[in-house]
Amino acid sequence: MIFICFYKIGDNRLIEELLYIMAGIYVHIPFCKQKCTYCDFASYPSEIGKAEGYFACLIKELGSRARELKDKTFNTVYFGGGTPSFVDAKLIGAIMNQIRKNFVIADGAEITIEINPGTLTPEKLAVYDAVGINRYSLGLQSADDSRLESLNRIHTSKDFEYCCKLLKGRNFSADVMIGLKDQQKDEVKRTIDLAVRGGASHISVYALTPEEGTPMFTTYLNGELPSEDETAELYDYACGLLKEYGFYRYEVSNFAKPGYESRHNLNYWRRGEYIGLGVAASSCIDDRRFTNTSSIDEYVHCLLHDKYAEISSEQIEGDDRKAEFIMLALRTTEGIRLERYTRLFGTDFLKEYKNELDDQREYLDITPDRVRIKDEYLYVQNHIILPFLR
Repeated sequence: MIFICFYKIGDNRLIEELLYIMAGIYVHIPFCKQKCTYCDFASYPSEIGKAEGYFACLIKELGSRARELKDKTFNTVYFGGGTPSFVDAKLIGAIMNQIRKNFVIADGAEITIEINPGTLTPEKLAVYDAVGINRYSLGLQSADDSRLESLNRIHTSKDFEYCCKLLKGRNFSADVMIGLKDQQKDEVKRTIDLAVRGGASHISVYALTPEEGTPMFTTYLNGELPSEDETAELYDYACGLLKEYGFYRYEVSNFAKPGYESRHNLNYWRRGEYIGLGVAASSCIDDRRFTNTSSIDEYVHCLLHDKYAEISSEQIEGDDRKAEFIMLALRTTEGIRLERYTRLFGTDFLKEYKNELDDQREYLDITPDRVRIKDEYLYVQNHIILPFLR
């Protein structure tokens, strides 16, 4: 297998090419201690008793998928949830060992696990280190303990500080949430300050999206959340603060110190391939997009009967491939690299989308080698991208 990767650390062009794009593995751990008020993910606090059976089926699924994907090399692994750090660390270690045994994992692969700061212990960390996990994603959300309690988070700001001490010298990211009820700039600043002071090399700033069926959705219906303009102002403030601290924005919600971008997420945004394992996990392999059931019982039943637990499958072709590529690329500060677009689709983007480019020109930075959304418009990128999605 030939692989060439030109990756200039710290350059927000983030050049990755030419002959083969490596792929990612996502593992969904659906267990957590309690449900956050905003959470719409497949996470089940009351079903931790099913963990061992679930992990046994995970091993079975990954073995089968690996046999189908033996010719692919993977350079990222990501444990998400739920709360992966909530379960026995030995279960995570067993999955990671099986991944290494069954899949072709590149040297220096980025291996990430999501951590709730209220669940990490030195003993768990020792297991993670032993199986090669080298990146940690901490769900900080806010530095305000009363806010964390209202979100039904199980950790406090002190727990986060303790987590940072345990992770000293390691690569870790922190999540920050904006757009919360009565949230002001001082809370955003205290949260970002806490993350930076703790040693985070990557910070994600997510605007709350209330999902129907969550407790937070009721707050939204009652008109108790900030307006879009108010949330945008908080976002702009966070962007400026992070820039002062030496973080650069490389995707609408993601900021990193040079060299600490999330390679796993970059693979998504570049429309690379990925295989998802476990309940509710999505995959995109050879332009086929498929998703597993979100039911633990159904997932286990299928695997025990030697079947995959897929509930949807779609072959992405033609203009749909282009639309996905454009939508994902324009979310990043790298934008659409024109030479890559031509190589992938055999057409000239500037000519093919001349009318759309003319209509949206005030929002775009157009150069001979790429098209990107101007920094000041990146947060409102949806209405800019829409005309390109024919």
